[in-house]
Amino acid sequence: MAGQSTDDRYGDEEVDTSHLDDLEDGCGCAEVWEHLSEEDSADDSE
Repeated sequence: MAGQSTDDRYGDEEVDTSHLDDLEDGCGCAEVWEHLSEEDSADDSE
C-alpha cells in the first residue's frame, strides 16, 4: 500500500497520498505548494 496512509480524521479509511510521493520527508508547506502547482500546470498543458 505504498503512497497511502490512514489519518484519524478519516477513521480507518485509507487516504491516497501518492500525489506527494516525489516530495522529500520534512519539506515545508512552500515545497508542497510548489510541487502541487507544478503538477497542476502540467495537467493543464496536456
